[in-house]
Amino acid sequence: MLSYSLVYLMEALIAAIAGFGSLAAGAEEIARILFVLFMVMAIASFFLHLVGRR
Repeated sequence: MLSYSLVYLMEALIAAIAGFGSLAAGAEEIARILFVLFMVMAIASFFLHLVGRR
């Protein structure tokens, strides 16, 4: 999932450099959503791992 957010981030950067504003904004929003989702899942996994050890 993190790799998808990195791909969309790179797409947004390339589109912004090329001047495609709407495409860059869409790719940036998708990358942001995927990154937040990845972080929530990583934090939840960390806490579940800590609780499972006891």
